Formats: sequence, C-alpha cells, structure tokens
Amino acid sequence: MTQIPAARRRAARRPSVALGIVLVSCLLAPSWALAEADELTLYAKKGDYADVRIELENAIVGRGLFVDFNGQVSKMLERTGADVGSTKPIYKQAEYFTFCSARLSRATMESDPSNVGFCPYVVFIYETATAPGTIIVGYRRPQSHGSARSKAALEAVGTLLDGIAKDAVK
Repeated sequence: MTQIPAARRRAARRPSVALGIVLVSCLLAPSWALAEADELTLYAKKGDYADVRIELENAIVGRGLFVDFNGQVSKMLERTGADVGSTKPIYKQAEYFTFCSARLSRATMESDPSNVGFCPYVVFIYETATAPGTIIVGYRRPQSHGSARSKAALEAVGTLLDGIAKDAVK
C-alpha cells in the first residue's frame, strides 16, 4: 500500500475531467512510491479490480455504514466520449461510493453548519487503461477549518475515510 505524490495537487483542483487526468498521471510514479496530495489520498495495490472493489465495499459496510450510491465513472466516460470528441480509454474501470456516518456527520455539522459540504463521504476506486492490474483506492480529505471542535470532527471523518481506503488495499 502506497500513496500518490503531492506534486499533482494543483491539477487536482481543476474540474473533474482534470481530476481524472491527475489520477491517471499519478500512476506514472514508481510502483508503491505514492504520496499524499493536498486534497486527495490515494493508495495503490497490485491485484484484481473486482477483489479490491469487494474489499472496499466490505470496509464501508463493515463499519456499520450504508452505501447510498455507487457512481460508474468509467461507464459514463465511455458513454459520453464521442459527444465531447474523445474516445481515448482512460480507465478499465472506475467508480465511487457515497455514504455517511450519522454520528460523525452530526458532530461535524453541530460544530459548524457549513460542514454539510463534506456530506456525503466519497471513496473511489479505479484501474487505468495504461496500468492494468494496479488498483487505486482513494478519497478527498475534509479540509480542516473553523473552530477547534470543527477541526476535530473533520479529522474524525478523515480518519474514517483513511481506514476504509487502507482496509480495501491490504
């Protein structure tokens, strides 16, 4: 398990298409030599996508959480590629899961109502077309802001997301 380089943080702040490019480009780093970016934490594992996906979903559900939605990013890109003038394959597979923790969400929003912007939580998984067999699992870290109470509540969310991502790539 490794993390993706911080040098990619500026590109990660661009729109979602650029985010996909950043995530793909992160695979250019040496295997298992990944580090954190400011906003994303990414972990890599050599293996089968379906196996890591099951581990990711189990890591969420195993904590007593319910997956609200499963977004199919790779299927959307395949479906819309011709409409935007590009059919270049980016991912073999890519998707995300959304969910919340009632306890953590309440704590974050009681500490600062604007923390509603961090809910639901999202973790994602992908395998690029250029690096088959390397599965990336990651999440956007809640950016700490506001009072000490708000920062502590958001750190707890970050800890939850990190534990889920790490469990998926064990």
